[in-house]
Amino acid sequence: MVKIVSWNVNGIRSAAKNGFFDFIEKESADIYLFQEVKISEYDLNLLPKPEGYYLYHFLPEKKGYAGLIAYCRGQSSAKDGPLQVTKGLEVEIFDLEARVMALEFNKFYLLNVYFPHSRRELARLDFKMKFNEVFLEYINELDKKKPVIIGGDFNVAHEARDLANPKSNEKNAGFTGEERDWFSKFLESGFTDTFRMFEEDGGHYTWWSNRPTVRERNIGWRIDYFIVSNSIKDRVTDSKILPDVYGSDHCPISLEIDL
Repeated sequence: MVKIVSWNVNGIRSAAKNGFFDFIEKESADIYLFQEVKISEYDLNLLPKPEGYYLYHFLPEKKGYAGLIAYCRGQSSAKDGPLQVTKGLEVEIFDLEARVMALEFNKFYLLNVYFPHSRRELARLDFKMKFNEVFLEYINELDKKKPVIIGGDFNVAHEARDLANPKSNEKNAGFTGEERDWFSKFLESGFTDTFRMFEEDGGHYTWWSNRPTVRERNIGWRIDYFIVSNSIKDRVTDSKILPDVYGSDHCPISLEIDL
């Protein structure tokens, strides 16, 4: 059994001041995927390192922006560490932002992803949709070789039940028809949204605005996902949202899978 946790920490230094390393120790996952870490390699090396884990990272040159980190536990069957780590999609405009890191294991690929945000007035929607298409082509090629697990922030609420106020957000970033249609196409190409294997209802979110009382009233969006190849979906034993974990405007999600 492999336990994986994914979390957009929205700045790892801030999260570290709010129980980040205590969370790692308590959750005791085999692999952690963190997005939007907003740290330089130099400053990352100054942070404490969780005992028994190896660190992998993909950080952009731009300071205080994006970035991915993975911690993998040292020794066990499917968890001996990745055979290979691939950073980026081989497209410079996307890879400058450090948004995709693929860890290849014996039996599967594990991707840590942080999708672009479409931004206000959809200023970056075209950029995001181009990224999405390149990502889809990339992931389908990987899936031909061995099963894929994807964890991270997709910056889209797929269905109306995935956000608290769908009507008022229909033309807003993260809930446009283009983004949602792409997500449907992505799943239809051979992948499964693991959370929906266990929970059909709405009201389960992974991101909340920082405005006062929004999180307390659970006015949120589900934009963080664990996605798996259909060929291994029957091996998923649990997929959860951890809304009671604070330290970011996102909360962590977890996946347990028998590999």
